[in-house]
Amino acid sequence: MASSWSETEIPGVLRRSSDVVADLRGSFTELWRATMTDGLADAPFVQANLSRSGTDVLRGMHFHRRQTDLWMLLEGNAHVAVADLRGVAAEPRPNVVTFEMHPGDAVLIPEMVAHGFHALEPIALVYLVTNEYDGTDELGFAWDDPDAAIPWRIDAPIMSDRDRGNPPLRAALSQL
Repeated sequence: MASSWSETEIPGVLRRSSDVVADLRGSFTELWRATMTDGLADAPFVQANLSRSGTDVLRGMHFHRRQTDLWMLLEGNAHVAVADLRGVAAEPRPNVVTFEMHPGDAVLIPEMVAHGFHALEPIALVYLVTNEYDGTDELGFAWDDPDAAIPWRIDAPIMSDRDRGNPPLRAALSQL
């Protein structure tokens, strides 16, 4: 039912869209099955989470040293940013890619690829992760850091205190 994965400009960051089958009763979308991600992550997915965000919420930028994320958008539309931090110490700035996600879309985010989103309207995002949450691998950098130069479409997002207080990119990377 789901389409195949397609590459992005960042190695290992993959996207796909799923078919949404709708009729008078509602709709059906197959989000995930194990064979969709066989061989794509270094470990199996072990935890599922649901994140709901209102319009103009920005979450990010987050990254993990030991975890792959699989995002699947259930409702709403989001502007997503991913930044490749692998080997960034040798580069002047990370490779950044932005795109929109719509209901049924999925993105696979490998270790050391920072990720965040701006909810263009209320959204529901399911995400699978390859590590159970324990807080030791939750890293981040400032959403508006000029070294990342992410082209967000918002100047004053709604954010958590944690995300608003994230350090500059270089400071976050120096702590690794």
